[in-house]
Amino acid sequence: MTMSQSLEDYLEMVSFLADEGEVRVTDIASRLGVSKPSAFTALKNLEAQGLLEHEHYRRVNLTTEGARQAADIRERHSTLTAFLQDTIGVSAETAEKDACKMEHVLSDETLKKIKALVKSKKKI
Repeated sequence: MTMSQSLEDYLEMVSFLADEGEVRVTDIASRLGVSKPSAFTALKNLEAQGLLEHEHYRRVNLTTEGARQAADIRERHSTLTAFLQDTIGVSAETAEKDACKMEHVLSDETLKKIKALVKSKKKI
């Protein structure tokens, strides 16, 4: 199932927050700059897809599949950030912002080529 950019961002944020400890709707909303009702709606959608579990007023947990998909999203993001920053010399701030946008639209083929460049540490 294809996931929207917005839902990918939510899934990625849940994963980042889980690395720091307990994940709450308030924290997700704050980090993404959205309202709590918007975050709650997105989480319900992700829950319906079997990617996370959330009981109202309780913590949010990724399912095994949710964790797998979040890891894929995070890898795309880190690969693109490294490519932009380390391979072509974009500033860290710009690389982070651009990678966030690019991670949702690049084909697997393009990402594989970028990943190969990053691994070989070629400078363009």
